[in-house]
Amino acid sequence: MNIQTTLPFVLREDHDGVATLTLNRGAQRNPLSEGMIAALAEQLAGIASDRSVKAVVLTAHGPVFSAGHDLKEMSARRSDADRGRAYFSDVLGRCAALMQAIVSLPQPVIAAVEGVATAAGGQLVASCDLAVAGANAQFCTPGVHIGLFCSTPMVPLSRNLSNKHAMEMLLLGEMTTATDAARMGLVNRVVASGEALAEARRLAAIIASKAPATVRTGKRTFYEQREMTLDAAYRHASAVMVENMLARDAEEGIGAFMDKRAPVWEP
Repeated sequence: MNIQTTLPFVLREDHDGVATLTLNRGAQRNPLSEGMIAALAEQLAGIASDRSVKAVVLTAHGPVFSAGHDLKEMSARRSDADRGRAYFSDVLGRCAALMQAIVSLPQPVIAAVEGVATAAGGQLVASCDLAVAGANAQFCTPGVHIGLFCSTPMVPLSRNLSNKHAMEMLLLGEMTTATDAARMGLVNRVVASGEALAEARRLAAIIASKAPATVRTGKRTFYEQREMTLDAAYRHASAVMVENMLARDAEEGIGAFMDKRAPVWEP
């Protein structure tokens, strides 16, 4: 028996309100295979309703964060009667649903990246709310080299980077250093190699110390207003802020600030 097939695709560790999810196929470069997509989706679905989790850190075992889709797994379906069309549509649809689950997750998700994140692996990083990269990290959308434009990774890339930076990555398919990824807006900060997880957990702990309901509201509203016109965004954000002002945690937080004491948040 291949021991790799008996190991969980994703490991979860909870500590002080922070759930760490670790991609656990390092020897295979942590591909977003059918099994990996399903395992991540299952973990996120459980976390979404878990009020004890205030923030999530996404990391990986091995020298590669994620090499993207499992091309061997996908290419094997070219022998299907439809040359794999139905299978490709299904897998890509489930991957897109996974990326959207990260965005819609009530808790913020922070990617901690060491090594290489390519194609859908870079898509995974771009889909997270925050990202920390070790100095050794590199990012790439290399599909153009093999006749397969990285169209689905393009979706979160184009929402994180400027048009010129996103198109540079997509059209050239070259490796982008951690420093350049930070300059482009793909990651928030770069730390010494091997320190990405520790820094991501530090940021997660800060988030976990805030009022959970306020963070949930803020994350949801951020993504909602981003798709609106300026006028609609202001109307929506103002309505949300009115409700936020009337919420118990805002009353407690403002009162604590004026009383010069630590606030006590609702769970």
